[in-house]
Amino acid sequence: MRAIILSMCSEQFMELTVLPGTNRCGEIEGFDRITLHPGDTVSIVGSTGSGKSAFINDIEVLAQGDTVTGRSILINGAPPSDEMVRDPAKKPIALITQNTRVIADLTVCRFLALHIRARDTYALELIKRTVALANEFTGEKISESMRMTSLSGGQTRSLLIADAIMIGQTPILLLDEVENAGIFKEKVIRCLKHYHKAVIFVTHDPLLAMITDRRIVMKNGAVTGVIEPDGAEREMVSHIAGIDAFLVELRERIRAGDLIRSDHLPGNKPLVPA
Repeated sequence: MRAIILSMCSEQFMELTVLPGTNRCGEIEGFDRITLHPGDTVSIVGSTGSGKSAFINDIEVLAQGDTVTGRSILINGAPPSDEMVRDPAKKPIALITQNTRVIADLTVCRFLALHIRARDTYALELIKRTVALANEFTGEKISESMRMTSLSGGQTRSLLIADAIMIGQTPILLLDEVENAGIFKEKVIRCLKHYHKAVIFVTHDPLLAMITDRRIVMKNGAVTGVIEPDGAEREMVSHIAGIDAFLVELRERIRAGDLIRSDHLPGNKPLVPA
């Protein structure tokens, strides 16, 4: 059943296109169109208040020149159908933000089961696979019996990303500063590429911005540039990845209650409990 659902999703979505709107002064944005295909990864960077979240919100609502930015979104080269806009099960987009909260006091198992039924599939074995995938993204393990309201921010985001991949079969994911929850972002990117998702990250994280295929630069509520790395950043990416890996390990050691000494700094011996 899973293979059939994946095939259907890949046939329905071939590309997403963002058409320009205006900046806060009413000036047309400096791009012709931005197009995403399955497997593409794009980061959105810019200072706080530059319009990053508004950009992905336009995509999430499938804007047709009816938002403050004036942008329009095309799916497979055409405006989305009314059914796609109004029916969450038909919308090919999942938005997961750093402020995502689940107020329903359900167990993880029950929460996922309701989503499975809403998608008209009875493949309940997806629950175990979804929880297992979520646990690859977070150091705080999730179990099916845990209540959704008791999950941490990182656990919630990890579960919702896994849910969008495994159950929602969502071809387009919009992730708004999810790295702030402490998830394993490189594992998330590898998994999203494996499942051939088109992904847009809003981020302040240098590594996440540099390992995506393209970077959209925002200022004054508008896109001011689209950068496609040409390989010149490869050495710097490798250096930053080493620093990031150290910080991830350091975070997990601190969470485990270890005392960290100065000789645990990069270039000295590996992190070990003091």
